[in-house]
Amino acid sequence: MDNLLWVLIFLTTFCIMEFMAWFTHKFVMHGFLWSLHKDHHYKDHNSWWERNDFFFIFYAAVSIACFVGWQYYGFWAGLPIGLGIFAYGVTYFMVHDIFIHQRFKLFRNANNWYAKGIRRAHKIHHKHLGKADGECYGMLFPPLKYFKK
Repeated sequence: MDNLLWVLIFLTTFCIMEFMAWFTHKFVMHGFLWSLHKDHHYKDHNSWWERNDFFFIFYAAVSIACFVGWQYYGFWAGLPIGLGIFAYGVTYFMVHDIFIHQRFKLFRNANNWYAKGIRRAHKIHHKHLGKADGECYGMLFPPLKYFKK
């Protein structure tokens, strides 16, 4: 029973992170912390690093805090929560930074219906360069309208 609960917490955390990605993107990145996210829409630098990458650091810190809570303070759910946040972060990085934005030249030939839908949804978001009017959605499950043939 404990293993089932652990897996449920992990999967629930992973799914909640999709909501958190949408919420953070819409209300924080395109809101009061636009100054950090702006360089993701406007390439005003020649660096591999973007100010936008601070959002990854924030979620990594939350994940690490969960691991610390599990390891040192007896918060047993900290391990599946921390791993769920970490797993979502790795997935997000693979889909968003590697697959869509090609920060590393991998997955260039993926051309199935899901890959096309993810790319289409992200292009729609990036056609709006300003703080306002950019449609925001979760990374892994954008609206079904982007998955047409």
